[in-house]
Amino acid sequence: MKRTQIIDFQGTKIFYMDFGNISSVEEIVSTMNESKDYIRRQPLGSVIALTNIGGMHFNNTIRDLFADFIKSNKPYIKHSAVVGVDGLKQIVYNGVMKITGRNVKAFSNASIAKSWLVSQN
Repeated sequence: MKRTQIIDFQGTKIFYMDFGNISSVEEIVSTMNESKDYIRRQPLGSVIALTNIGGMHFNNTIRDLFADFIKSNKPYIKHSAVVGVDGLKQIVYNGVMKITGRNVKAFSNASIAKSWLVSQN
């Protein structure tokens, strides 16, 4: 099953990355590589992205992978949102945002996140 897809929401194309319920570093890296393949082919500052990290396993290795992934995507991203940030992930998320200099807005569910992304366009 592909973990990335283009969602058409209210006439806006949103690139969706689903890291939800992943527990292996290998699958996280695979999803990141699939995402990079799409993102890096887009014009700078053009990608509207939504990421799901609900139920995803986190450790220091995964935190570092996400920091590099998020930072390297920055030139291509126009707006970005994330869902599934809860519990201890909130602390990790806040740290990654500081490290990367990104402001990826966190939402409680995908519907609210998609509406926000469209409103920013």
